Amino acid sequence: MKSIKEVATESKIKDKLKNFPKALELVEYLFQDEELQEMQDYANNVSIKRLGFNDHGPVHMRQVAINAIKMLTILKDSGIQTSLEREEVGTFEDSMCAVVIAGLMHDLGMMTGRQEHEEMSVIMAMPLIERTLLKVFPDNIHKRVVIKSLAAEAIIGHMSSRKIHSLEAGIILIADGCDMTKGRARIPLAISNTPKVGDIHKYSANAITHVGIHHGQNKPIKIDIEMSADVGFFQIEEVLLTKVDSSPAKQYIELYAGVTGQERKCYL
Repeated sequence: MKSIKEVATESKIKDKLKNFPKALELVEYLFQDEELQEMQDYANNVSIKRLGFNDHGPVHMRQVAINAIKMLTILKDSGIQTSLEREEVGTFEDSMCAVVIAGLMHDLGMMTGRQEHEEMSVIMAMPLIERTLLKVFPDNIHKRVVIKSLAAEAIIGHMSSRKIHSLEAGIILIADGCDMTKGRARIPLAISNTPKVGDIHKYSANAITHVGIHHGQNKPIKIDIEMSADVGFFQIEEVLLTKVDSSPAKQYIELYAGVTGQERKCYL
């Protein structure tokens, strides 16, 4: 059974896609897909219980999807075309479909462990992607091929370990880095307090209280991060900035972060 947070996030995603009928049809199909849900749940089991990492399951994947939807919509409002639009091989909605798929499936590879999980995610996701696109675009093989390929690039590129070239994949890279609030570390911290290598990721994430994604002042997208303690800067400087620096969308991002009650630090 889905958690309250999963259901709430699904509702937000559907609301943000109400003007994009094909993208909405796609997420409604995926939210009812029992196999995808089981895969997301098991990926989280491996991540949290077996490896002691932060949340990499259904809530995280939904949150990355909604982060990406927000960013892509802001770029559209700012008059910036996606890679598919610039290359004249697809529409903005095609790009949105690819981004949503990538957001909801990018960490499926955690079912097999952390190492090279982004590559395993593509392998695990491909049957689901093909099945979903055949349902949503039964008579358009061009759209199925383009969206599938773009989603695969975004999935395999979400760890900054592989060079990516599309704006859409770059958005997923940043959207993933933006899911860093303390909710991701709640369960791992509750399960174990035994010190071990890598704990900085849990404790730094636990210090992040809010991540806002808005229209920017000097650039289209403003990311504003609030934290309860300085340890949260680790998440920005060692995780998020690494992803932003590797993203084709970097030129459209302004980034601010700071401890509650203190002046924000401008990174970009």
